Formats: sequence, structure tokens, C-alpha cells
Amino acid sequence: MYENHKKHYTDILQEIKDSGLWKEERVITTPQKSRINTTRVNGVLNMCANNYLGLADNQQVIEAAKKAYDTWGYGLSSVRFICGTQSIHKQLEEKLSSFLMTEDTILYSSAFDANGGLFETITTENDAIISDELNHASIIDGVRLSKAKKYRYKNNDMASLEEQLIQADKDGAGIKIIATDGVFSMDGIIANLKGICDLADKYNAMVMVDDSHAVGFVGKTGRGTHEYRDVVGRVDIITGTLGKALGGASGGYTSGRKEIIDLLRQRSRPYLFSNTLAPAIAGASLKVLEMLSESTSYRDKLEENTKYFRQEIKKIGLTIVEGEHPIVPIMLGDAVLSQKMAEKLLEKGVYVIGFYYPVVPKGKARIRTQISAAHSKEDLDYAIRAFKEAKEELGI
Repeated sequence: MYENHKKHYTDILQEIKDSGLWKEERVITTPQKSRINTTRVNGVLNMCANNYLGLADNQQVIEAAKKAYDTWGYGLSSVRFICGTQSIHKQLEEKLSSFLMTEDTILYSSAFDANGGLFETITTENDAIISDELNHASIIDGVRLSKAKKYRYKNNDMASLEEQLIQADKDGAGIKIIATDGVFSMDGIIANLKGICDLADKYNAMVMVDDSHAVGFVGKTGRGTHEYRDVVGRVDIITGTLGKALGGASGGYTSGRKEIIDLLRQRSRPYLFSNTLAPAIAGASLKVLEMLSESTSYRDKLEENTKYFRQEIKKIGLTIVEGEHPIVPIMLGDAVLSQKMAEKLLEKGVYVIGFYYPVVPKGKARIRTQISAAHSKEDLDYAIRAFKEAKEELGI
């Protein structure tokens, strides 16, 4: 009976609370946008959403979703291969392939599912997966499901990657897949895809990139890290999400070599056994891709905002991870301090969240701010002032 085990779970929960690491879910009472209301404070500046291009409440996107409801209904009540494929899903897959400059694309319910259904489908126990140590949890879990030999290299370290490729060859690996985030979500570091692709060519490996924090705004036209690093056509597999820059709802995809996509349609378990992506999300995503193909204005504004915020946050004496991505981690080191600063900032009208172990390594707690094209210069100045006041009040 559960009563015999209840204390075990109660003790674990109490330990989390006692350590100061309890995660409270703040409740938002408005649509996602640059200024939001919560059940605690109204009109707060949102500095921690993945709403990079500010499209989560864009009226064109909302209207596209409404139109999709009228045309395609609410849901499919089925998986894709039974009776869950509408022409709008095929249109979105074709549009994503065109936007990403790949051969084909398959849709999933989430990017987590895309990564979860990838590696076990395309590898066997005779193969090898060489994974960056800071890859997203979805890649880690997806790799665990595979029977392939697993290797790990130091974050964005090409010498370490080469060592693991050499070891995989010594161990007799057949297919070798290098797996990396395009942008490492806790640090905003953009992967060295040029170096990775060069090593892949040298050691006859394939390259897989999760570009969830890049597609829509990284690169000259927002195609992603493969465009940014000038390796278009050299990356074999790109996974990503529709739930960040591309409208902020949900849904994911795997894009890349046609034969791999075809195999995923036949054997990828999250695809075969999960309900189809809601047609309204497909319709809205098509609209977003149309908008981004017509103009780079959203990514250009985001780039401008990011440069300004990075410059100004350093002026007040806070330490950030250097870079040019709109993820701007403010490094504090201490988990409890990150919680206190987040609370202090909420009181001052800025919504941020403290990140700490196990989300980031021990001793590397931080406030991860994320800039949006929806932020005005006045918004960013407001945030800088709040950070300055919180820093002084907490004695940082």
C-alpha cells in the first residue's frame, strides 16, 4: 500500500525544501508577452521566456491558429500512420525543410519526443554516439534509449571530441553520430559546428544538432546554427521545436537526410505512438515561417536588443557568460542566492528564475535572462535598474 511508502517521498520533498532548492510555479494570468500579470504581481517585465521573436501573442499568428480551427478542427484523435495526417501537416514539413535547407522533415509532439525517438531508431549496438557533456536532457535521454556505445566529450572542445572519435574507432564502431546542441541553453554558447563537421568528415561520422534555441533568429536569415557557422548541407540531422522562437506553443521536428526521415516514419516510437500535432499549431507555425521568410526584422531587433542588454548588464558589475546569443546568464554561483535575487527582482517588477543544480552544475547557479524582440529599450533599461538595485541590496 502507498501508506507504507509515503514517508519516503515526503522525506525527499522536505530535503529539497530544507536545502532552499524548492521550485515554485508562478502562475501567469495573461498571454505570454513582454509584460505579464501573475497571481502575485501585475505588469512585470518578462525576462525569462523562450519567446525570442515576441510571436507568442502576435495577432497574425493567433489569426492563423483560429483559421486552422475552422478549417481543420480541434484535434485528430489519432497517430499519424492511422488517420492522423492532414495536408496541413505535410505542408508544414515541406515548409520546415525549405526554411532549414534540408531534404525532409518529420513532425513530433515536442522536441523532447524528437530527440527521444531518434537515436534508438537509427543506431544499433554496433554503432557509437559521441555526445557533448552539456547537451540538453532530451538528447541525454534519447541517447540512453539507444543500444549504441556511448561516448562523451567536453563542452564544445574539439580536441576532446577527436579523442572520443578515435576511441570509438578503436572500439570497432560502425556508424558514428556526433550529437550536440546548436546553442547550449544554460550558457547561450553557440556550438562550433564548423569544427564538428570537419572532424565528422575526417572520421566518417554523422552530425546531429538540436537547434531549439537557434532556429528563427540565429544566422543571417535565422535558419539556425548551421547557417551561422556556414555549414549548411554538412549537418545530417537537425531537431528542434515550434515552442520557442517559432510562436512559442508546442511541437517539435526532426529534419535532415531523406533516408533517415523515412526510417523515423517507420520506426520512431514517439511518432508512431503519440497523437498528431494539433492542426492549429501547424497552421500557426506555417504563418510564422512565412513571416520569417519574408523579412528578418524580428531577428534584427532581437540582435540589437541582445547587444544592448549584454553591454549594459556588465556595466553594473554583474558577471555574464560572454557571447552574442539572447540567452544571457547572470552568474551568481550560489543556489540560494539565485532564489533570493529572483524573488527580489519580482518585487521590483522583473520576472526571472534562478537556475541551480541539477539544471546546471553545482557552484554555477545563475539567473538566466532571455532577451526578446518584443522588449523595448525602455524595458531593458528598467531591467538593468532593477538588477542594479537587487545587487546592492543583496550585497553582491
